[in-house]
Amino acid sequence: MSGWLAIAGLGPGGQALVTPQVAAALEAASDVVGYFPYVDRVPVRAGQARHASDNREELARARHALALAASGRGVVVVSSGDPGVFAMASAVCEALEHGPAAWGDVEVQVLPGITAMLAASARAGAPLGHDFCAINLSDNLKPWTLIERRLRLAVEADFAIALYNPRSRSRPEGFARTLAVLREVCTDDRLILFARAVSTPDERLEVVPLGAAHAEMADMRTVVIIGSSLTRLLQRPAGALLYTPRATPGVAP
Repeated sequence: MSGWLAIAGLGPGGQALVTPQVAAALEAASDVVGYFPYVDRVPVRAGQARHASDNREELARARHALALAASGRGVVVVSSGDPGVFAMASAVCEALEHGPAAWGDVEVQVLPGITAMLAASARAGAPLGHDFCAINLSDNLKPWTLIERRLRLAVEADFAIALYNPRSRSRPEGFARTLAVLREVCTDDRLILFARAVSTPDERLEVVPLGAAHAEMADMRTVVIIGSSLTRLLQRPAGALLYTPRATPGVAP
């Protein structure tokens, strides 16, 4: 008898941003599967099995979860943020496409979460208030040449750009290369938001012009939002707000 599988987003870090739908699925699950820092965020429950694994094991993790569910278990695969944004929902779909026919009977749900770019944007104001895109700077699954091409095209189209996975110990040079590309195609006054560990006690937000940005300002807990040419910083006594107007010049809002 087949069980069920939920792929759940835990949000950016703070428990208050875990949705009730995800909390209910975690309460009902017999098994929790995920990258170990995310499994550690799930409260321990008596009788609930926990299956934590290391980074870069997404397909193996997905296959394990599907095998558990096919055996009749109720399984939640946890991701940070939203599971459909550079996370486990795609890996589970890939495992299903190439997996055994028996997995076709497993009920699969994707439970949305608050992804880092939306949490960061909300904390800062509304930098994603007009057209925007998201780019994962990790070159583990795609070449740097493709990342660079997408960066250049996104700037050419004047999107605000949310950058995920900007810099890690194994890829310390990646974000420096990104800044170099941006400096070729943007003016030095283009605004950049560095939002680290949003909604946790370690939260830190900093808005700087491109000319003042440097690679060490980002790490793997940071989402970086590059403003469009219209993004502005509204200075107020009650606190500054970073936002992108809803309309382009010459068009009434």
